[in-house]
Amino acid sequence: MTDAKWLEVSLVVEPELAEAVSETLSRFVSGGVVVESNVRYNDAEDEGTPYGPVRVYGYLPVDEQIEETRQKVAEALWYLGRIQPLPEPAYRPIQDEDWMSAWKQHYRPIPVGRRLLILPAWYEVPEGESRIPVKIDPSMAFGTGTHPTTQLCMEFLESTVVPGKPVIDVGCGSGILSIGALKLGASHALAVDIDRAAILATRENARANGVFEHLETGLGSVVEILRGDFSLCQAPLVLANILAPVIVRLFEAGLAELTSPGGVMVLSGILDTQVEQVLEAAEGRGLKFIEERKINDWVALSLCRPGA
Repeated sequence: MTDAKWLEVSLVVEPELAEAVSETLSRFVSGGVVVESNVRYNDAEDEGTPYGPVRVYGYLPVDEQIEETRQKVAEALWYLGRIQPLPEPAYRPIQDEDWMSAWKQHYRPIPVGRRLLILPAWYEVPEGESRIPVKIDPSMAFGTGTHPTTQLCMEFLESTVVPGKPVIDVGCGSGILSIGALKLGASHALAVDIDRAAILATRENARANGVFEHLETGLGSVVEILRGDFSLCQAPLVLANILAPVIVRLFEAGLAELTSPGGVMVLSGILDTQVEQVLEAAEGRGLKFIEERKINDWVALSLCRPGA
């Protein structure tokens, strides 16, 4: 590996684990994480339906810290594997110095719902495009728009954003949901995360989309919001695209209280086998089920808080 510039680290996992593995690898790799899946076409109008296991990979720079970095990657994946078993990562030295160009080829515009278009940050908006563009740098943080959990949340934004009213985004990742909400007419977005890298990524993505002045970011979660650390304690729309066990824990911390009376909460990152558990936690805090949307094994829920 003496001549290699990069060390590729990859895992082949089931689709429901892809985003969690991507988020873990993104803490260590340069230039972001790639998720490759098999695609089949069910009919002439099908844009491509993913199926089967997916390959998640990224590139570690080969420097004097490479062995230490590799050990940290292994430890992080081991901890993730305690939640759901993972295969051992594979490593491959890469000599290609033009790896960034090759990496960018994996990202293409993604139409979501009826009105939104997720674009890689380096793409120009196509001439005559009628959809609202949301530009995201896939190299920066969890939430690039390629995964069903994010796409389901983005679809819900079209019917849940109240123009001129604020939103709260718990676990903002790349900021994609806050940015999408602002572009759909939200007046202000509070985006919080417990990962400092996610906050930095959200700010940069907001600047790229021209909505930075309407975005408030901060390190924290439900407790910090309810404590009054930010300008909002409640909003008519609350978003949380996090794994289901975390959502359940956040309900115990007061997640439901973030939604204004009469407001809506959108939850995603939920496997179809976990819906009942999440609904039980939500309804136990006074929320009422509105709608379920599903892509493959992933589910997003919208709920309302009775009131005004």
